[in-house]
Amino acid sequence: MQDTIDWLRGRPYYEGQIARHETISGNDGEFREISLESRLESALADRGIDRLYRHQADGVEAVRDGNNLVIATRTASGKSLAYTIPAFERAIDHGGRTLYIAPQNALINDQEDTLSELARDLGFGSRVSVDQYTGRLDKNEKRAVRDRRPTVVLTTPDMLHYALLPYAHRLWHWFFKGLETVVIDEVHEYRGVFGSHVALVLRRLARICDRFDSAPQFVCCSATIGNPVEHASAVTGQPESSFRLVDEDASRTGPTHWVLWNPPEYEDPNRGSGRRKSSHAESKRLFADLVTRDYQTLVFTRARQAAERYAMESTDELRRRGEHGLASKISAYQAALRNDRRRELESGLHSGEVRGAWSTNALELGVDIGGLDAVLLDGYPGTRMAAFQQAGRAGRGTDASLVTLVAGEDQLDQFLMRNPDELFAGDPERAVANPENEELLPSHVTSAARETWLSANDERYFGEGFPELVSNLESSGQLKRRQTNEGIRWVYDGDGSPQHEMSLRSIDEREIDLLDRSRNDVISSLPFSDALSDAHPGSVYHHQGQSYEVVDLDLSKDVAELSPTWADYHTKTLHEKEITVESDTDEKTLSTRDDCVVRFADVTMRKRITGFERRDAKRGETLGKESLSLPELTLRTKALYFTIPEDVEQEIRAMGGDFGGAIHAAEHGMISLFPLELLCDRRDIGGLSTPVHPHTGKSTIFIYDGYPGGVGLTREGYETVESLMRNTGEMIRACDCESGCPSCVQSPHCGNANEPLDKRLSAHLLSLLTE
Repeated sequence: MQDTIDWLRGRPYYEGQIARHETISGNDGEFREISLESRLESALADRGIDRLYRHQADGVEAVRDGNNLVIATRTASGKSLAYTIPAFERAIDHGGRTLYIAPQNALINDQEDTLSELARDLGFGSRVSVDQYTGRLDKNEKRAVRDRRPTVVLTTPDMLHYALLPYAHRLWHWFFKGLETVVIDEVHEYRGVFGSHVALVLRRLARICDRFDSAPQFVCCSATIGNPVEHASAVTGQPESSFRLVDEDASRTGPTHWVLWNPPEYEDPNRGSGRRKSSHAESKRLFADLVTRDYQTLVFTRARQAAERYAMESTDELRRRGEHGLASKISAYQAALRNDRRRELESGLHSGEVRGAWSTNALELGVDIGGLDAVLLDGYPGTRMAAFQQAGRAGRGTDASLVTLVAGEDQLDQFLMRNPDELFAGDPERAVANPENEELLPSHVTSAARETWLSANDERYFGEGFPELVSNLESSGQLKRRQTNEGIRWVYDGDGSPQHEMSLRSIDEREIDLLDRSRNDVISSLPFSDALSDAHPGSVYHHQGQSYEVVDLDLSKDVAELSPTWADYHTKTLHEKEITVESDTDEKTLSTRDDCVVRFADVTMRKRITGFERRDAKRGETLGKESLSLPELTLRTKALYFTIPEDVEQEIRAMGGDFGGAIHAAEHGMISLFPLELLCDRRDIGGLSTPVHPHTGKSTIFIYDGYPGGVGLTREGYETVESLMRNTGEMIRACDCESGCPSCVQSPHCGNANEPLDKRLSAHLLSLLTE
């Protein structure tokens, strides 16, 4: 692998981009003896598994001892045996049942294949049977699964919510009565609004199990995060003290060569210092070089449209090099693809037929695509956890692999280029979910009442606000009170199924179909809010090697019409927003200044897309702007906010420059550093700064949760706001640009085109608040 890195240093475009080369040594593996059921031991031996790694054996014993378990080790370290062995042992011994829950159907397909083959090899009479129960099955197939009464059922949180819990007493009593093990795979994925939904679904599951006198153990598989037990407890509702943590990876691995690749700065003095060439362009060149060198390579990029666009451009580059055979073996992978196309690409990566791909984080999870030779990260994925999850896709057995992080211009990327030890030795981020989300609780409590009656004891599942919530639902006619011999009960008093009136995945229930006008064919669909940004009239949309221009957005029919185009520009929306403070729930002053009050509050954010820019695809320069008239989006959420003391504002204004630019730049910088400590993307956080806000009458900076009801991100930010301010000030001062750049105060998500911004004044402002 060192030869390849040296070869890259000799390429014509190399200008000293390698900021760090770090080799993470491999591991010979550490094993531990453990007794297994004889048939299971034989079936595993047939697969070449004649002994277990220490972390696998520790996990098996923890479950056997009756503990809940969190196993947090790297990708492809064999975590699944920690739950497979005890689940199969319980099925063989007495028909004990296991529920496996994964966030994606692709993971379920992989697990079903693996577990079914293992079950078949146990021989007749083992009592182990495996079935998936997902939305891909038709009614007859679902009925057949229930008739077979498998001991292991694999499903998604969505199907648990829609199809198992609502019919627990009528169709699934046989399963819940014997449920002994619940496996939560990729538990780190259950964060944000999705994680908060899932946490409430699992509390409803616990209620159902309690009614059937079953008390299953929970096995949570996680990537490396900063709070694995705390997060598993928040998601499952089980006490932290009930979990055993296994997080020392003893599996066998080859060495991984990490290269931190920082694109060169622009030589054009008119662009200002601090501006760097595109990470996408650098990734495309590296990708083409590596696949030409016969390295099967996967590029992770952030957006669906980026994956599509740059896979298409990489294909064109390979053709320019005369590599027509390779060009036909390059693909884009992203979640909006049809299921059959995703499975085709997964199979092609596993077999080696697909030699290279550009993907969103849809391939970050444990879908079996084999081991790749190289992984490129087109920009820092936002969290250390995600970076190492994506990097874990590289590696075949004990062979050396290459992982290259190609930095973007933004704050986190450049922070890591300057401080690489933060990536390799820094503390992992914490995951956050909020099962007490006030926007989500009513629907889940109503669903729980539809599944089985509510009582006062259900406060243990739904929190201290449960009595008041039940009273409100009763007043609104959704619940009916009944007096029984056991006490007061509440039952659902509506028509239909409340479970089907909410989606766990999306804030938007509404979706917009994307229609290819040339073929009269729907090629994809987007949530309503995404469609306003990505499929407004005039926007350029990329899909599976084809670029389109959106020629019409008909919101009365929820259809966007697209026409093929060869446009060499991309589009970016502009927006305006305002924040109304509904109520303050907490407040404190800075330890450095008792006249700077920081508050935590319920707020309403209103956002309206006002227009869009056309930007040159190569240089990113603005070619023109157009206005738009689209519906307003409203978000009720949580926020932290603080006011600027009058003497600080006067001092900043006296220095000249733009005071509005100072608070705007400070807001951008603080948002950009949220992912250093929390498992989130800065797109999960929004902000607003204003010289005078009607609620405070002063200049104010707001930072809000980007999800309805909030998911705990800004609550964490409120608790650590002083360190966030200090770190932001240090980050801004460390950047050597003159007036502000993407590495310090500019944001790619700014709806005001990053105007106004004043880097110098923002750094001084934060110093005055924290020193």
